[in-house]
Amino acid sequence: MTIELNAPTLPESVPDGTISSWHKKAGETVRRDEVLVDIETDKVVIEVPSPADGVLKEIYKQAGDTVLSNEPIGRIEPLGPGETLEAPDSGPAAEAPEQTGSEAESEPAPAAGPAARRLMEENELDPEDIKGSGKGGRITRQDVLDRLNTGESDPAPAPAPSPAGPAPQSMENRKEERVPMSRLRARVAQRLLEASNSTAMLTTFNEVNMRPVMDIRKRHQERFQETHDGVRLGYMSFFVRASIEALKRFPAVNASIDGNDIVYHGYQDIGVAVSSPRGLVVPVLRDADNMGFARIEKEILEFGEKARAGKLAIEELAGGTFTISNGGIFGSLLSTPILNPPQTAILGMHKIQERPMAVEGEIRILPMMYLALSYDHRLIDGKEAVQFLVTIKELLEDPTRLVLEI
Repeated sequence: MTIELNAPTLPESVPDGTISSWHKKAGETVRRDEVLVDIETDKVVIEVPSPADGVLKEIYKQAGDTVLSNEPIGRIEPLGPGETLEAPDSGPAAEAPEQTGSEAESEPAPAAGPAARRLMEENELDPEDIKGSGKGGRITRQDVLDRLNTGESDPAPAPAPSPAGPAPQSMENRKEERVPMSRLRARVAQRLLEASNSTAMLTTFNEVNMRPVMDIRKRHQERFQETHDGVRLGYMSFFVRASIEALKRFPAVNASIDGNDIVYHGYQDIGVAVSSPRGLVVPVLRDADNMGFARIEKEILEFGEKARAGKLAIEELAGGTFTISNGGIFGSLLSTPILNPPQTAILGMHKIQERPMAVEGEIRILPMMYLALSYDHRLIDGKEAVQFLVTIKELLEDPTRLVLEI
């Protein structure tokens, strides 16, 4: 009797996936819940565990093959009644014979998660030099970070003597590397082209004085953290709450186009762009209109941690009626965000920078931020877009209106 190892159930928005890598070879023993294979989709990398103790008898799909939802990818022969997997002994009698030649060369490298492998590749680290702390010696992202923080760098080579004259240019060091584009990057590129070619996208800009929000954060940060178990009060919760109030006043900005129909959403699911080792992902705050500042900040923090660890679920990335992207954390002063279809608008935040501003006839130095709203002109008129962005500006410059909902 054997057990089929199937690909996971994929949502309708993810038609298929690609086998990224197998952590076991055919004929090797496997333990229940041990990760056997990574499947890369357009949005996340899914780890598929073993359903039982036994032996991986056969692999149907190799690395690079495309798999569908619940498609068989391998076959496992479970242990019979009374059989158990032998645990390795630590005594001297159980020491394995010394490997030589091709046997030593074929020893598999320690298993590692997607985020850990990417970090090792970026820093040119050998998995054999890293001790895994995960289950079964699996290398985690934190293990790689610890290795980078504690590892000793190679001694610098002695400087070469200066040549008497200009040396001829060598073509030997002009290296190139060709690697396949990841599914996430390919999907992002496809969606960007779709947004450019299938929407009438325009962008309107404004600027907001961030002094009132900064004063609130400074005045209440310590008490906010004590009350909400260490959650910090950031800027994003103010922008999410301001966007929700503006979306209620301008329903077209919260709508989407489906063929020849306009779908008006009676709820606000706000996508928040966060950075991950695989690129930019947009997890969604479900029913954000029912969230307070603390819950918004907590969920965004959890999204960021999951994104960096490669643990975001597909369900957390699906849907959304409006998106907020903060390029300011990377130092961007002004940009034009691109729509995330089928959504019809996206808000771009930017770097806070002190600038001289004319206020009631006087010149004052104020912390200003440029805001950008890209919108689909097929559904949203310019007047609505400008008024929507002005509403966000007014709510942020007088945050008490967020509480009073005026």
